[in-house]
Amino acid sequence: MEFARQRDNAKINEILSVVYKALSDKGYDPVNQIVGYVISGDPTYITGYNNARTLIRRIDRNELLEELVAFYIDNKCK
Repeated sequence: MEFARQRDNAKINEILSVVYKALSDKGYDPVNQIVGYVISGDPTYITGYNNARTLIRRIDRNELLEELVAFYIDNKCK
């Protein structure tokens, strides 16, 4: 199971990188837009530029939130 989780982390990291860059390139605040998407589930928070909206929807929102919180805790609280 740990192996699968690492594979998912890489997928999430890759997708978030593309989404972050697309949002930045279009002049949006990536953090605010991603938070809006995670909270509401409304994909219009994510630009369609560079296929970012389609990519972010490939990740389950709960899984995305879990990975973001785990990353924060691992890097800020330990």
